[in-house]
Parts: sequence; C-alpha cells; structure tokens
Amino acid sequence: MNNFRFCSPTEFIFGKNTVDNVAQLIKQHNGTKVLIHYGCKSAEKNGLLDIIENSFRKEFIEYVKLGGVQPNPIDSLVYNGIELGREEKINFILAIGGGSVIDSAKAIAAGILYSGDFWDFFDGIAPIKCALPIGTILTLPAAGSEGSPNSVITKTDGMLKRGIGSSLLRPAFSIMDPLLTLTLPRCQTIYGIADMITHVTERYFTQTKGVDITDRICEAILLSIIQSSKILMQNPENYNARANIMWASTIAHNGICGVGREEDWATHALEHELSALYNIAHGAGLSVMLPAWMQYVYTAGIDRFVQFSIRVWNFKNIGSKKEIAMSGISSLKNFFQSIGLPTNFEQLGAKESDIDKLIKTLEINTNGKFGNFLHLTMNDARAIYKIASNS
Repeated sequence: MNNFRFCSPTEFIFGKNTVDNVAQLIKQHNGTKVLIHYGCKSAEKNGLLDIIENSFRKEFIEYVKLGGVQPNPIDSLVYNGIELGREEKINFILAIGGGSVIDSAKAIAAGILYSGDFWDFFDGIAPIKCALPIGTILTLPAAGSEGSPNSVITKTDGMLKRGIGSSLLRPAFSIMDPLLTLTLPRCQTIYGIADMITHVTERYFTQTKGVDITDRICEAILLSIIQSSKILMQNPENYNARANIMWASTIAHNGICGVGREEDWATHALEHELSALYNIAHGAGLSVMLPAWMQYVYTAGIDRFVQFSIRVWNFKNIGSKKEIAMSGISSLKNFFQSIGLPTNFEQLGAKESDIDKLIKTLEINTNGKFGNFLHLTMNDARAIYKIASNS
C-alpha cells in the first residue's frame, strides 16, 4: 500500500425531505447572496426550484439564477456564470442537478476568484488557489461530483474535454434525497449506474500491492450497485434501491476507494473523446469503453481480473486464469446489456471511421500517453477503439 492523505470535508445530508435544510446550511457557511445553478428544465418542472426560492425568501437570502447546463457541460456557460457571479457579488453557489451541473458550478466557483481565464486550470497553466464555497442538491446519482474534488468541462473550440481536481472544489455540503430520483427516466438511471461502476473500476484495477481493504470496499460497492440495479429494473420506485444507488455514486468517487493505490483512468480518457465528439451521455460511452479496455489490458495483471471474476461475479476458481478473467469481463458486459446499456460503437451511434478524430483529440488531451494499469499510447488507444467498434 502506498502512502496517502485523505480528507473528505463535505457534509452529506441524506434522506427524505432533506431539501428543507438548504437555507440553514447556506447560512452556516456564511452565504448571503447565492448563485443557483441548474440544468435545462427538470428543476423548474418538478417544483424543486420553487421550493428552494421560497426557502431563501423566508430566510432573507438573496439569489440569482443561471440555468441551461447540458450534459457534458461546456465552457461558454461557465464564462457566463463567472461574469454573472462577479457582477452580482455572489459568495456562495448552489448546484441543483447531477454531475454536469455540479462540475459547471465548481468551475464557476474557481473562476470567479481568478483574474485570468478559468481554462488555465484545465490547461495546467495555473493551480486553483481559492474558490467560492458550493453546496449541491443531487437529483441524478452518477458522477459522484457531490463528494469529489473534480470537475470536467468541454471547451467548444476544438471540443477538448478535460478534468481538474482540487480539494478546494469539494462541496461544503451535499443534500441527497432519494425521493428526488424516483421519477428519473430509465436511461438516466442506467447511465448513472455505468458511471459509478467505472469510477470504482478505475481504482480497483491497479498494480499496487497490499491494498486488500480498498479492494474489499470496491467489491462491496460493485456488488451493491449490481444488486440494487436489478431491483430498479423491476421496480423503479423502490426507495431503498434508489437510496443505495445514490450513496454508491458518492462513495465510488469521493476518493475512499483509491487511497493507498495508483489509479488508472484510461477508460475515462477514452470515453471523454466519444462524449465530446458525439455529445452522448458519459455513462453510455463508459459502458462501451470499459469492457473494451478490459479485454485489451487484462493480461497486464491477470490475477486482478481473476479476483474480479471470483469476488464480484462469483466464478469458481476452476480453469485457466484466462478463462476466469474473460468470464468476469463477459459478465460485466452482459450486465450492461441486461439493463439496456450500449456495449459497442453501433449501439452508441459512434463510427469506426471517426477513430482518427478520437485519437487526434485524445493525443492533445493526454500528451500521447495515458493509463497506469497498463501505460497506453495512441496505438493502444486505436486498438481499444477498434475492439469497441467491433464488439
């Protein structure tokens, strides 16, 4: 196990009707003028925005609103948020939605207090030295941004999708009410499932030795996600299954699964190019790229893939290591298919003829090398994309 430092200062307020606490929580963090950041329509349609605005008025909290966040959030709205936040002298940001909204809010929070172009953070030109506090009301469990220090934004000029990480971007609090997810469309539920599973596997597949505690944590989360997912496919309004999925999204990506071990992140790098080019759901792209990445790299650490097959998919330790490892990979792919996720380019709407475009931006974003479980080059990336296109 490697040395590590871990701090997760976000306060999680979990359970039914916890949205009622939002105004008091903002006051606890000295918020007096708030930027409410949200997506396109759902927060308005389901009445959640009205509830929040009413609570702010009762507590005499000033606010301004900025909606319009799309999946795969883009830089133009971040610039708008930074300008609005400065003009209105806001001192707190409340994000209502899923990972895209929260990621956009994080970029705005850092950009408002920075004198240069916020994209400097994503270019690696400048570190984040300060950021406004943010709170979240999670309505779409998936990305885990409600508990993570990360933000992913797409620059529309060049369609460059990049991520940053800073402890200053961890939310001050996150309100998590599973009731808000009971009416999620099936597609958003399953895309979220793929996202959180991949957040776990990006950490689970490591070459670091002596990490049994975090192995077991990762395996338990995966088993719970799989079990709860099967329940939701039959009964989308099952509260406990929704609650377990919601909490899984957080602990899959708040850092606890990765302490003491080298993480990989090759699958996310490969997928970011797909969602940047085609503007597809991030989870849909991950469900295609994760099995393809596994199929390509498993021989670089076959014992870990054997462990994955035995502990997560309950295979017996009988037969060759290759057979056991491949059985686990096939089981994951079959699970994705069983809940309606795509597992190849055709189902995703991607084209093999676009691989050169994907490679071009991937090389820019990774400087030509990525991944840690197996260090990958653009030739490796091309091979993985071909596996995904021909599966």
